[in-house]
Amino acid sequence: MSDIVRTYLDTWNATDADARRTLLEAHWSPTVTYTDPMAEASGHDGIDTLVGGVQAQFPGFVFTPVGEPDAHHRQLRFQWGLGPEGAEPVVVGFDVIVLDDRDRITDVRGFLDRVPS
Repeated sequence: MSDIVRTYLDTWNATDADARRTLLEAHWSPTVTYTDPMAEASGHDGIDTLVGGVQAQFPGFVFTPVGEPDAHHRQLRFQWGLGPEGAEPVVVGFDVIVLDDRDRITDVRGFLDRVPS
């Protein structure tokens, strides 16, 4: 399941639009839904737009895993950090990911544990 987390975070960190689209098409269901306290998105286009918006809001920041993922059946949860590479994360949250029968990300529920004021 840590491969899913790595692929998920690679998508959020992909600043090249073509590379991000390749990750979305290979590892995310076309009908994916994403919900967190600040955003809702669906489909590859919606996720692509959301990721681009977060990258614009936090230029140069990267998502990194925090701790180990916890998984059972077709779902997993994990904590992540967002901040300058190699530095303490500015934002910390956790996501719950549900996979479809082809092991593609089909649903994401995000929660924010620490956000800057």
